[in-house]
Amino acid sequence: MPGFHVENFGCRAARADGEAVSERLRAAGHWMEQTAAADVVIVNTCSVTAEADRTARAFIRRTNRVNPAARIVVTGCYAQRAPEELAGLKGVAAVVGNSHKALAPEIAMGLAGNGADAGGGAWAGLVTVGSILFGEGFGSGSGNGGARIWADDRFAHSFLEEAQVLPGTQTRPNLKIQEGCGNRCTFCVIPQTRGSSRSLPAASILKQVEGFVAAGGNELVLSGINLGRWGRDLDGDCGGLRLTFAGLVRRILEQTSLRRLRLSSIEPMDWDGELVGLMTEFGGSGFGGGRLCRHAHLPLQSGSDAVLRRMHRRYRPWHYAEKVEALVRAVGPDLTLGADVMVGFPGETDGEFEETLAMVRALPFGYLHLFPFSPRPGTRGWALYAEAPVARTVVEERMDMLRALAAEKSEEHRRGFVGRELEAITLHSPAELSGRGRTAALTENFLPLEIEGRVAANQLVRVRVSAINSEGSLIASRVQETMPQYDAATISV
Repeated sequence: MPGFHVENFGCRAARADGEAVSERLRAAGHWMEQTAAADVVIVNTCSVTAEADRTARAFIRRTNRVNPAARIVVTGCYAQRAPEELAGLKGVAAVVGNSHKALAPEIAMGLAGNGADAGGGAWAGLVTVGSILFGEGFGSGSGNGGARIWADDRFAHSFLEEAQVLPGTQTRPNLKIQEGCGNRCTFCVIPQTRGSSRSLPAASILKQVEGFVAAGGNELVLSGINLGRWGRDLDGDCGGLRLTFAGLVRRILEQTSLRRLRLSSIEPMDWDGELVGLMTEFGGSGFGGGRLCRHAHLPLQSGSDAVLRRMHRRYRPWHYAEKVEALVRAVGPDLTLGADVMVGFPGETDGEFEETLAMVRALPFGYLHLFPFSPRPGTRGWALYAEAPVARTVVEERMDMLRALAAEKSEEHRRGFVGRELEAITLHSPAELSGRGRTAALTENFLPLEIEGRVAANQLVRVRVSAINSEGSLIASRVQETMPQYDAATISV
């Protein structure tokens, strides 16, 4: 059987797509190989910044150098935004935009099954979609315009519902339950590359969770492009009532025996009272507590009201602060709070940047993801950048200031857990760490951990933290082998 390699770039939701493609190929009997040995290499791209585009192009060129016989299939956001650009790269045999990502495994298998001939036989039996915008013929994928392209703006074949999510290479796999976004922030290309918001039905999600638990899974991460908007496009669930995202989370926790559920990034205004209340109910230390991770990631982008307005963000700084205050009240100081912060948005003044610094200082962040603004073609931010760019040297200075502040906040947060007992899940340990007799783990509240001794992956353990190392990881030893079991029928009473 032909061998495949899937390389993922970008956010959790994008990686969930790549994991789903891999599982589809495995289910069909194909082997996963390293890049140099694969017959087909699938490159799952990101396009949120110009740097993400450059990284994807560099990987494609490197793949073609080390494995010139490989047939390269490019998918993801970059493939949707600029398919012709990617089709012109040497070695690319097919470009599959997000609009047709559900067909990516079948397209890749068609390539693999066709050997060296890139004629029409490669696509025999492939679903006919009638929406190919580019490349009427079949080519060799040698950079001469012969790559076949699947991409349009209807996104009819975009939702790649995953094969059963299982604990394996990913101890804590992502289950993508929502796709697309309609917020239209001025800096963001996502509405172009992923379309409007679409949701996986609740019944499918619950079935996935039950299958994960039955396979021995312990921690599952719910992910999406705009996760808090899950369900708004679905018809009424029961008695004509539409199920909210918070209602879905409650169903998972009450109707399944999943031992730990983690929520990925959720927009500030989607943290409503019901969802915050679940953090108290299922994230605390009482019966059923500890099953909803005490970890919240709320994209901030800027602490300046004027900048947020130019970004067309749907909250003001004081709204954001109120949501954080509500979460801290609900969860307590053990909450690990994360955020995305963008530096150098067009027209950002020294005063506006100082507002961001002040807000970051004031709030109890455990970590920050920092990004310089990157103008994306087709967005309002592209035009704003042409009118009022922030000098690169200024952006770099501001990034350095925020990095220093973020490191200080992170260390302060983590040092507060030295001497404490925490719950954690063990991960697949890198060889270097295992060689030192330690095990990689992640605490329930999203802190990196090194456990003294070797422990198999996918174990829930209780540990006592003794120190923090120079890289910021907590050092701990086990005090309890496994965490308590939960029975779904009892929990729902």
